Amino acid sequence: MKVSDLSKEEFKILLSDVIEEKFRELLDHDYGLELREDFAQRLEASIASKERISFEDVKKKLGMV
Repeated sequence: MKVSDLSKEEFKILLSDVIEEKFRELLDHDYGLELREDFAQRLEASIASKERISFEDVKKKLGMV
């Protein structure tokens, strides 16, 4: 299909999608990348865990206090 075959509305949607994708690429350097399986599993386990660390403890651990 050629761009010239698109209706005005279809072209607007296509253009909007392209612009959105380019903005994501520019603003989010990780856009389009996939998580490694081991990282995804650790992330899921962390989310399921009831254990939480306070923001203050995180700042201390990172030396931000």
